[in-house]
Amino acid sequence: MKMDSLDTGALNRFSNLLGTSTVFGYLASILMVAGATLVCEILRPLLLPINLLMIYLVTVVLAAFNMGRRPAILTVVLSAFMHNYLYVPPRYGFAFQRKEYLATFLGLLVTGTVISSLVTKARERAEALREREAETASLYRLSRELVTATDRPAILATVISNIEMTLTVSAALFITNGEELELTKASSDFFPGEEERAVALQANLTGQYLEHYQPFQGKFCCFPLATMQRTFGVMAVALTGDSTRPPEQTHRLLEAFATQTALALERVELSHEAEQAQNLRMRQKLERALLNSVSHDLRTPLSTITGVLSSILVEGDRLTPTIQRELLENAKDEADRLNRFVGKLLDMTRLEAGGMILKMEPCDVQDLIGCALGAMERQLLNRQVIVDLAPELPLVDMDMALMNQVLINLLDNATKYSPPGSAIEVTAWCNGDSLLIMTADHGSGIPEQDLERVFEKFYRVPVPEGVSGTGLGLSICHGIVEAHGGTIHAENRPDGGLAVTLSIPLSLPQHTEDTNHGP
Repeated sequence: MKMDSLDTGALNRFSNLLGTSTVFGYLASILMVAGATLVCEILRPLLLPINLLMIYLVTVVLAAFNMGRRPAILTVVLSAFMHNYLYVPPRYGFAFQRKEYLATFLGLLVTGTVISSLVTKARERAEALREREAETASLYRLSRELVTATDRPAILATVISNIEMTLTVSAALFITNGEELELTKASSDFFPGEEERAVALQANLTGQYLEHYQPFQGKFCCFPLATMQRTFGVMAVALTGDSTRPPEQTHRLLEAFATQTALALERVELSHEAEQAQNLRMRQKLERALLNSVSHDLRTPLSTITGVLSSILVEGDRLTPTIQRELLENAKDEADRLNRFVGKLLDMTRLEAGGMILKMEPCDVQDLIGCALGAMERQLLNRQVIVDLAPELPLVDMDMALMNQVLINLLDNATKYSPPGSAIEVTAWCNGDSLLIMTADHGSGIPEQDLERVFEKFYRVPVPEGVSGTGLGLSICHGIVEAHGGTIHAENRPDGGLAVTLSIPLSLPQHTEDTNHGP
């Protein structure tokens, strides 16, 4: 708070106390009686003395309506004496000894006093209604703006601006942060000192209104921001005393502001807690679904392997060598499937934990694709695989084993979601400073709304039905490619099928030119 503003406030309070409420009102009352007397002098030849009383009564009403009770009573007294002195015979004298004149004098006093009292009460009631209307409008504006505030900073900024606009005073908001009370938002010209901070801390601890008065600086008022559940902090306001509002109305309005602020802060906190609870419920639901899925994917191959071994042990003598071999091959397939699934789970765990260390070395793209096709030889036995490699592909720094796993997962995904016997395409080319490898199939593709979700963990496309899988393959591909500093995305082909393209950066500067072109 600036010292010159505080001194100006003190002078304004002094002038209001000695000037406006006393001297000015009484001087105005005297001038109004003098004006009424001048009018009566002009109309005296035309009106009876009793009729001139009406002019003084009108003057009393005007004084009561504009200047208050005490100046109006002074107007009554002066009007009664001036009427008796000037217009009741004998002129320029007082004739209190005559009963009718004394009754006129007293009647004017009583009538004027009653009228001034009634008009003053009506005026005070109208002023109270205007003040209450202004207070209601201020609270409505604050509540309307608080409704649109969606977070704590917006709420605090709204409260400070409304206090400054409504009361033209400086304010600060202290918000609890754990065990401490921090000054979070304040007016630009308001800098609470150590004493003010101590008062705010005490108000926050007790949950009660406190104030600190300093000579020539006004009052430092602290309103707790409290609800039925907890106290969020303190709203501090510096009142200099030069406000046009009565102190009681200012205090009542600030209390309402503090209550509205506390309710808004509680609303935001409860909304945040409700969102966290909803996220927790969704996470628990997803975890249960994932656990059920993983349990099913683990139990199915185990059940098959157990059934095969039981059949061989129990009925091995009655089974022909051909049937035994088929059962053993089936058991081996399920064991391989189980091994791949467990491997994918371990790979995903390492990716999420950040424990996967890349062994970067220059690798030949042709060898990379050949190793992946060799690992998928059995699944691709009845498939035509079209490999299109751009000429003179450079050696690329990568983790050969991990990128091989990426291609295996992409080829496995293509075989599952395309018709048996359909062709699969593998294309590799350079584009600028990146190596691009694309796998494409001739299946039904993926719904557009699911293209971005296919790389999520445990997410599986609902069609076609009956396709087995864990929903981890593409998620692992996404993690490995990102670990190489690259990107991967999926898109539907215009002639049908899905194309998955991965891009990893080239490490050798001499190969950054776009000399190779893809399809």
